[in-house]
Amino acid sequence: MTQRKETRQVNVGGVKIGGGAPVALQTMTSGYTYEIDRCIAEIRKLARAGADLVRVAVPDKRDTAALPEILAASPVPIIADVHFHFQRALEAIEAGVHKIRLNPGNIKDRKQVNRVIAACKERSIPIRVGANEGGIVERRDKDTRAAEKATLAHDYAGNLIRLMLDKLDAYLRIFDENDFHDVVLAAKSIDPRIVIDATTAISQRYDYPLHLGVTHAGPPETGRIRSITALGTLLANGIGDTIRISYAADSVHEIEDGKELLCCLGLRRRTEPELIACPSCGRIEVDLFRLVTDVRRKLAEEITLPIKVAVMGCVVNGPGECEGADVAVFAGRGKGIIYVQGEQKQVVRTDQMLDALLHECREFASKVERGEAELSNAAVDVVRPEQG
Repeated sequence: MTQRKETRQVNVGGVKIGGGAPVALQTMTSGYTYEIDRCIAEIRKLARAGADLVRVAVPDKRDTAALPEILAASPVPIIADVHFHFQRALEAIEAGVHKIRLNPGNIKDRKQVNRVIAACKERSIPIRVGANEGGIVERRDKDTRAAEKATLAHDYAGNLIRLMLDKLDAYLRIFDENDFHDVVLAAKSIDPRIVIDATTAISQRYDYPLHLGVTHAGPPETGRIRSITALGTLLANGIGDTIRISYAADSVHEIEDGKELLCCLGLRRRTEPELIACPSCGRIEVDLFRLVTDVRRKLAEEITLPIKVAVMGCVVNGPGECEGADVAVFAGRGKGIIYVQGEQKQVVRTDQMLDALLHECREFASKVERGEAELSNAAVDVVRPEQG
């Protein structure tokens, strides 16, 4: 892991972005903002899942009109997503939103941008400037559009990144002239390679905090690979201050996968159980995959501490791979041995493994809560079933 790049810091309703603050995890509601009760319910659900920030769309005036009530009920800061109408930005700012997202490909009028900047500056509200692959090419001026499209036809990835940087440069000059620096930058594409290269170039050019994401990533089944490829690479290289994983699905999945990514990279403290298990293998002698599914579901329902649980079923690598687990089961033919931090607790039949493992998980979690045990990643000594 490369040390994180030091960037400016902005304050989004109490959540710090950049300047060494923890990487903030955000997502976006999928319902209509003007449906206030549904919007609030979705925001609360996303906050419970672990979202630090939630973005809402405000394409219409009825959406910004709903913001005061939504903001009053939200447990996390709210970002207003503004695309085409600068007036929506002004209305959102007046409502007390915590951050504005602007797209330089859609709101270009200098006077309009100045008004938004002035309103945000007065209230110390940050602005995210996002250059998206789908909106960066000129749409109104036909000659400019034709020239930009022709350039992209020769070297799409390279010239797209140059176009993104050029337009960000031009847009940011307006912010500089207004002495406004509470800015977060982003460059998104469907192609993770473009996201990596464009974001790396932006990181080298500016010291503003960076928002990471892949646009149009698709459903979780394929979108998580596309997203993690880009975001994991950038974060491992020390780039990125806030992230959103985007799926064509319930936004809770975005938060779940974003949390796991940050935890795996050591950028977020784990707050729920961590489950490790054997991969598919011809050496497994129990229905391990069903057991893993059942254990994962039960842990999510019952355990609220970040205990590390190992479910292993291989006599070759199992003992070594479950080292460091707080609670582990090592399954062999017809039986399994359960350990708690390296101490053998039970030898049980296959049909008893789930209940026995969960019992030890509950007991260990209770001891941790009472201060009688500590979570540990220390190596443990485990005994194979045929030796037990």
